[in-house]
Amino acid sequence: MVRKRDPHEKKRKPEPIGNVVGAFLKDSKLEARVEQASVIPEWELLVGKEIARVTKPISVTADGTLFIAVKTNAWMTELSLMEPQILRALNAKVGRQRVRKIRLQLMR
Repeated sequence: MVRKRDPHEKKRKPEPIGNVVGAFLKDSKLEARVEQASVIPEWELLVGKEIARVTKPISVTADGTLFIAVKTNAWMTELSLMEPQILRALNAKVGRQRVRKIRLQLMR
């Protein structure tokens, strides 16, 4: 539905697109999901170069499950043992919706 503008209404100044998108995300309750998914572009900073070289974060579900593709079975085993430490690193940022579990799958 297109809102007709009142000809007597003052013209508003253009607003930065970042502000508009931010307001939309907040109003639509998507802000927390976007923040939760930020672990994907921050992956290397959160887990380090060594782990980032052999993994690729794929997605985060609404319930907080992070899917990660892993290069080898040996790394899958290693990372499954490291899950508590990885979760601590991912969830260290205050205010971010928590990643609750990690699901590893072999890269194709």
